[in-house]
Amino acid sequence: MTIYPALITDALKTVRYPGNGKSLVENDMVADDIRIDGNRVTFSLIFDKSTDPFVKSVIRAAETAINTYVGAEVEIRGNITPMFRQQAPKAPEKLLPGVRNIIGVSSGKGGVGKSTVAANLAVSLAAKGYKVGLLDADIFGPSMPKMFGVEGEQLYMVNQDGRDWIEPVEKYGVKMLSIGFVVDADKPVLWRGGMASNALKQLIGDAWWGDLDYFVIDMPPGTSDIHLTLVQTLAITGVVVVTTPQEVALADARKGIAMFTGDKVNVPILGLVENMAWFTPASHPDERYYIFGRDGGARLAEETGVELLARIPLVADICGQADAGDPIVRSAGGTEAGENPEAEAFSTLADRVVEAVDRRNREQPPTAKVELQH
Repeated sequence: MTIYPALITDALKTVRYPGNGKSLVENDMVADDIRIDGNRVTFSLIFDKSTDPFVKSVIRAAETAINTYVGAEVEIRGNITPMFRQQAPKAPEKLLPGVRNIIGVSSGKGGVGKSTVAANLAVSLAAKGYKVGLLDADIFGPSMPKMFGVEGEQLYMVNQDGRDWIEPVEKYGVKMLSIGFVVDADKPVLWRGGMASNALKQLIGDAWWGDLDYFVIDMPPGTSDIHLTLVQTLAITGVVVVTTPQEVALADARKGIAMFTGDKVNVPILGLVENMAWFTPASHPDERYYIFGRDGGARLAEETGVELLARIPLVADICGQADAGDPIVRSAGGTEAGENPEAEAFSTLADRVVEAVDRRNREQPPTAKVELQH
C-alpha cells in the first residue's frame, strides 16, 4: 500500500491526550516533520514539558493507532520522537485561594473503607471547629451522598464575585460535592478518562468553596489518571493512605505509597491508617478479634517510614450509621469513655492529621495552586 502523511494525521486524530481529552491533532502536538520511507514512518510529537507523565503512554497509543488505521505493516514502533515546547515559566496563581490545606485520602484497592475514613475525618475536623470541605473524587463509585444522607439533593448556583458558581451541599458542618449529585445513582458512569478528569476539574474550579482550613479529597482506589489530574490541578498538602491488615491490601497500599512519593507525582504521605484493624462486638468493646490479620498496617508503616496515624476497629455501627447517612464519628464524646471505640479512633485520627499537616507546613510552606482554564 502507499502511505502518505494525511493517513498518519488521520490516525493520530483518534488518539486523545489524557491531560485534557483532546486529540493529538487538536492539541497541535504532531510536528510538521513526518517522513515516509517505504513502510517506515518517522515523526515527532510535541509535549509542553519534559516532565509530562503521559509521554510514554501517548507515544504507545500513537503507534497502535497508526498500525490499526493505516496498516499493520507500517514500521512505526520506536520511530516517534518526543519534543518539548520551550516556554517561559509562568507565575502560578491560586485555584482555591481560600483553602489552607488540601488532604487526599487514598487506598491501593477498593473495599478497605477509604470513603468511610474520608467522611469521618471531614466530619471530625468540622466538629473540632475547623472549616472543612469534602470532594468526592471517586468518579466511578461516588458514595458520599449516601454517607451524608443527601442522596437526591439538588445542586444550586450561587453568585459570588460577579459570576455564578456551583454551591456545595453542606451537612454536619462540611461543604461537600460529588459527581453522585449529577448522575443517575442506578446507572454506571461510563466515561473515558478525559471526560472523568474534566468533570472533576469542574467540581473543583467551578464551585464556591469559600474559606476552608481543610479540603479533604476522597480519591478513587488504585492508581489512575484521576490521581494525576488532582496532583496537576491542586497543590496537595499531603495524602493519607488507607489499608487493612490483610496482605493483599498491604501490597496495593505499597504501590499507592510508591506512586505518590515517585518523581512523577511527588506528593508527601501524611501517614497511614490501618482500617478494620480488629473486630470488636458492639456489646463487648474490650474484646478484639483480628479477622483480617494482625498489625499489618504497623509493619507497613515501619517498612516504608510512614507514620501510622490511627488503627480503626471494625464495629457493626460503622456500616450501619454510614448507610443511614450519619458518620460514626458524630458519636465521639457523646457517651461514656470506651463505649464508642471506633468514633474515638476517628476523632484521634483527625488530631493526628492536624499535627501531621502542621509539621508538613513547617518543613515546606504550601506552594501556589495552578489555576484551571475555563
